[in-house]
Amino acid sequence: MSAKAPASSGPAESADTVELVQLLTPEGERVSHPDYDISLTDDEYRELYRDLVLTRRVDTEATALQRQGELGIWASLLGQEAAQVGSGRAMRPSDFAFPTYREHGVALTRGVDPLVLLGLFRGVSNGGWDPFEKNFGLYTIVIGSQTLHATGYAMGIQKDGTDDAVVAYFGDGASSQGDVNEAFIWAAVFNAPIVFFCQNNQWAISEPLERQTRIPLYQRARGFGFPGVRVDGNDVLATLAVTRAALDRAREGSGPTLIEAFTYRMGAHTTSDDPTRYRLSSELEAWKLKDPLERMRAFLGRQQLADKSYFDKLEVEAEELAVRLREGCRSMPNPPTANLFEQVYVEDTPRVAEQRATFQAYLDSFEGSHGGTH
Repeated sequence: MSAKAPASSGPAESADTVELVQLLTPEGERVSHPDYDISLTDDEYRELYRDLVLTRRVDTEATALQRQGELGIWASLLGQEAAQVGSGRAMRPSDFAFPTYREHGVALTRGVDPLVLLGLFRGVSNGGWDPFEKNFGLYTIVIGSQTLHATGYAMGIQKDGTDDAVVAYFGDGASSQGDVNEAFIWAAVFNAPIVFFCQNNQWAISEPLERQTRIPLYQRARGFGFPGVRVDGNDVLATLAVTRAALDRAREGSGPTLIEAFTYRMGAHTTSDDPTRYRLSSELEAWKLKDPLERMRAFLGRQQLADKSYFDKLEVEAEELAVRLREGCRSMPNPPTANLFEQVYVEDTPRVAEQRATFQAYLDSFEGSHGGTH
């Protein structure tokens, strides 16, 4: 089904005739699409809903921990769960994901422990995790730069002769960055096996979509020489189907695809943001009716794929996860201060070694007055 995208207040979305790929209506009704469809087992449908619930619980708990002073900041994904879970589940284990700083749902689908994410936002991990352990890149704060990293990686695996592919995540605001457009050029010219996945959540911090583009974002791909498609980002089934098709296209040597997941950031940009200062409450209320979790839950009910017992067990699992995150976050040890010199480069250099030694000597000078702790 091709559904009409909600109109926004600016010229970028003033044409109500823009269509998007949809397989689940907001009411949870299953619909078909001539180009994108998907057939899953009953267990796979339930697992997708489980991913959505656990992702939201991670987000809710992390937001609460930040408010309690346990995290320095948190970037919420509230409302974007389906876009992340659907695209994440479309990837093979050998594919590589390059995230921004909000892809907590993608991390969950890749098998990354949410506690690892919390360690970054708590400031105790000095950077994050081993990106090659789960083929999930480090969170990128520099807006849009990960698309260039992803393109370079995709060009590399292309030369390796594998059938792996890459997904590069970015937001609607990042689409205005030079790095993103340069990545489009390189990926197109070299026919790289990459999917550019734009989560258009309508707001780049406080800037609305019309400040980023005058046409639907997915149509930009045409100017770079590869296809673009807009999908209902609150529909986990449609997102899975569209991303899987784009990855298959990349694997067969047909080059990049731009996916615009049309969704909405229901929370703040980060915990330091107040969205009530720049957007209307009526806009938020309208998007709550398209909630990705309620949509999938309604589908499971319509198809009699889950009963009360299933939902009750899942609620218990989500609560157990929240408790583990809460306790695990609070018990994270602070790293030695000198550890900030670790993982600067793959191999140590004389310059870094000299700086480390100088800094360590400075810390050691406080041994007597501060009890030897750093």
